[in-house]
Amino acid sequence: MNAATCRDGVLSRKLSRVSAARRPSLNVHWLGRVEFGHALALQEESVARKRNDASMEDQLVLLEHEPVYTIGRTPDQSSLSATRSRPSRDGELGAPHLPHPLFAINRGGQATYHGPGQLMGYPIIDLRRCGQDLHKYLRWLEHLLIEVLAEHGIAATRRESLTGVWVEDRKIASIGVGVRHWITMHGFALNVCGDLSPFNHIVPCGIPNVAMTSMEKETGTAFSVLEVGTAVEKVAFEQIPNLRAAQEVLPANV
Repeated sequence: MNAATCRDGVLSRKLSRVSAARRPSLNVHWLGRVEFGHALALQEESVARKRNDASMEDQLVLLEHEPVYTIGRTPDQSSLSATRSRPSRDGELGAPHLPHPLFAINRGGQATYHGPGQLMGYPIIDLRRCGQDLHKYLRWLEHLLIEVLAEHGIAATRRESLTGVWVEDRKIASIGVGVRHWITMHGFALNVCGDLSPFNHIVPCGIPNVAMTSMEKETGTAFSVLEVGTAVEKVAFEQIPNLRAAQEVLPANV
């Protein structure tokens, strides 16, 4: 599969390898640049397999998308800035005013944009091993990204009641998750580099007048998506034990 960076247009390196002795049962996969519908199907397949086999390791899938808009399954479509038309196959919606396809998906939250220069992270994690605490999981995702950004010289924070990661009043990462039978899908979108103008066609995350930013915009450095993905991999291995610190809950019949 293809993948692009803001430096040279090609992601040729593989994610760094971490020795099996150091890995706390988390498999990280780099998929390159993937059409949204294909990535969604992969997630759904992984969640179904994990539901049927509780011994499967948790996963973190890292990738980029071709340009696409998504929105959670909510009656409030106002963040699209236009009236929704009839759905077509595979969840894709008609939205003539948008320059790229739109998908309604089983995550929380309003509309957002994904595209080249943005690192997508899709954790497939069994929250029954993490105390069945969705709030803790969301805070874990935020902390993971804040740590990665700090390693790149960016002081980011979370904001009360506004899930995601911020640099002052500018949003640099969005988080929207879905959970099936306590197994997570979807996840985070970290703006690394590239064109942010597609956000102008929507109300990002349903927050009026929000300013979107990126690592490149904050630092003037053209980080590659794979470079940042490698940093996310490292921090995820370090932080996954904190998510699993709660008591494991594994019902006999799932």
